[in-house]
Amino acid sequence: MARRREAEKRQILPDSKYNDLALSRFINKIMVQGKKSTAQSIVYGCFDVIKQKTGQEPLEVFKAALDNVKPTVETKSRRIGGANYQVPIEVRSGRQMALSMRWLIGFARGRSEKTMSERLAAEFIDASNNRGSSVKKKEDTHKMAAANKAFAHYKW
Repeated sequence: MARRREAEKRQILPDSKYNDLALSRFINKIMVQGKKSTAQSIVYGCFDVIKQKTGQEPLEVFKAALDNVKPTVETKSRRIGGANYQVPIEVRSGRQMALSMRWLIGFARGRSEKTMSERLAAEFIDASNNRGSSVKKKEDTHKMAAANKAFAHYKW
């Protein structure tokens, strides 16, 4: 953590096909070892699969999936008087987006479909319908925060 000044936020350009900033951030999160064109082909292939399976607009399914996976509260470990407490805190909007993207990608990688595009598409469709592993992760995070509501006064 920087002590002198806050790190500058980099300006991200919207993606070329859909002109959307959130999609551009998602492509950057998918990217491994700097292979952006591969990441783009995975995401756009995933959008084609969504279009075939649901008949809906893929960008709308993507946005719905992100909104359904975004956590509003989480717990942070805080050490007070020799004991560790899980203190519930509200999640900033940037972190909400980062967590939801991370969870979607992580659970998509763990799925059993053949290609990454199919895995991502299935995870997006499940998340947009409020089911699937990433939505369960959000609910577990919220349950953990609710269970530790008694320690909310330790928030800093």
